Amino acid sequence: MKTAIVILNWNGKNWLEKFLPSVTQHSEQAEVYVIDNASTDDSVTFLQQHFPEVKIVKNIENRGFAGGYNEGLKNIKADIYCLLNSDVEVTENWLKPIFKIFEKDQDVAAIQPKILDYNRRNFFEFAGAGGGFIDNLGYPYCRGRVFENIEEDHGQYNDETEIFWASGCSLFIRADDFWAQKGFDGRFFAHQEEIDLCWRLKNSGKKIFYTGKSTVYHVGGGTLNKQSSGKTFLNMRNNLTMLLKNLPFPRLIWILLLRLILDAGAAFYFGFKMGFPHFWAVLRAHFSFYAHIARTLKLRGKHQIPNYYNSKWLIFKHFL
Repeated sequence: MKTAIVILNWNGKNWLEKFLPSVTQHSEQAEVYVIDNASTDDSVTFLQQHFPEVKIVKNIENRGFAGGYNEGLKNIKADIYCLLNSDVEVTENWLKPIFKIFEKDQDVAAIQPKILDYNRRNFFEFAGAGGGFIDNLGYPYCRGRVFENIEEDHGQYNDETEIFWASGCSLFIRADDFWAQKGFDGRFFAHQEEIDLCWRLKNSGKKIFYTGKSTVYHVGGGTLNKQSSGKTFLNMRNNLTMLLKNLPFPRLIWILLLRLILDAGAAFYFGFKMGFPHFWAVLRAHFSFYAHIARTLKLRGKHQIPNYYNSKWLIFKHFL
């Protein structure tokens, strides 16, 4: 299987300088690419001077994570894409367990390794941890991370198992399956676009897997700060859009209505906890979601699986 490890870069010279050496050192079985998302720093010059073996694809504008990969991957020929964040450190032999799963089962479309925190190396990292799931209301969570609660790694997720979604910070996906779904939804820009893609893959009968036999370390928040109101906006808007695209009828109607109520509470919660910009971000997210309802409905697939969730009422169990 021809594999391309593809790092999307936007003004991330410092991240490339720090983490690209681990990628080139431990990825002999793959070609390494950097898609530059119209950076204004000297990332491209740095790559040309210090990593001539790394292939560079230049996007003419910054289309975010979703649109940036959609555009850049058109220029990369491979059987397997590994979409890897620039702030990820990989480990020795991290590719072998991934390849074994792909070779064993052709229905597996995407795979995620174990994702640990680069700064607290014995703890799982927020974005992916031990594999992603959603509850019946569409709230994403991971084995090893539920909302803001992070578990320490004691080997409890060293298994290999089917999951619902694989994290975009280290996402292995068959190129044919990626393009069969027309890639990411470019409107998402960033955040939860990988959950939407994995959900569409599941709706089409494909499997998403996790392997704890492969480990990476992720910094997190390298491009968009964790406390950014922009991140609040994208997460809220994209989550609602994802639900409208993928939830089965008639569950879609009552869940969306309940989510509107819960998001009103979330707006005040974020406002008190993190300030008015986050309160306003939730409102803006809803306005943006409403404005694109007609277009989103046209993107619903022909089939939506009813058994999409692994937990119920997660928000109530967690906060109440």
